[in-house]
Amino acid sequence: MAAARPMRIIIVTGVSGAGKSTALKALEDAGYFCVDNLPLPLMGQFAELISSAKGSDAAARGAASATPSQAAVGVDAREGEFLSSSREVFSALRKEGHQLEVLFLDADDDVLVRRFSETRRRHPLSGDDLREGIAREREILRPLREEASAYVDSGHLNVHQLKGVIHERYRRSADVLAVTLLSFGFKHGLPAEADVVLDVRFLPNPYFVEALSGSTGEEAAVRDFVLDNGDAREFLEKSEALLEFLLPRAEREGKAYLTVAVGCTGGRHRSVAVVQELAKRLPKRHPLTVRHRDLARGRE
Repeated sequence: MAAARPMRIIIVTGVSGAGKSTALKALEDAGYFCVDNLPLPLMGQFAELISSAKGSDAAARGAASATPSQAAVGVDAREGEFLSSSREVFSALRKEGHQLEVLFLDADDDVLVRRFSETRRRHPLSGDDLREGIAREREILRPLREEASAYVDSGHLNVHQLKGVIHERYRRSADVLAVTLLSFGFKHGLPAEADVVLDVRFLPNPYFVEALSGSTGEEAAVRDFVLDNGDAREFLEKSEALLEFLLPRAEREGKAYLTVAVGCTGGRHRSVAVVQELAKRLPKRHPLTVRHRDLARGRE
């Protein structure tokens, strides 16, 4: 067997109903070798087997410095007592040279209850009380939550949006800092995946202008209203300078992705216009994704 090569391994975990299966499917579509519910004690053997096989393939192609292979492993509360060994298992994998990240998916209890009700699935840990089962599962998964390098709240996301979030964070090489500019509404909650949060609620609100209230920040009339004043121009200049300072340092730290979230009240007007403008100003050396989390929601 060929020598094992370092791999990028994503541990996909989280509470039942938060979208673990969807995330694994998205990673599979992005080229990751995916397996669900692999017992943690077997992780070392799994990594050795997959990385050795990939190393053999690379050698056959003459690729002496090929990009590390990528795998994703689904881990959940069914692991039971194996979860207590997660820290030791992950530490051992990192010592072997593998780049290991833990993605934790979550959602509010009310969202989880609704999803189980709609699908008529039975929660794996619930008896007669679904909420009790959710609470028990959260406690069992605490060690993995503490190990998480990325946290995604799927409560506001449909299946397609969740796949988009996963692709944004994991489809590119870990050696390149990928930047996401995300608009959102504070009244719908802070985005859990945000690394930097900027607040533009101080800008004039188009919601109170009858001719603009029903439009969004993607439209020229709203964009001009939001950006055509001294405060907006100064904010954009200072934000651009902040990101020009921050991005190379985040890259130097070894971050694979950085999410900059811009919030207004409802996430439909000011934050959208500002994100669109910031996207034009950012340096082109980083892969950039623009996403408007709350654009399709009701009015501010």
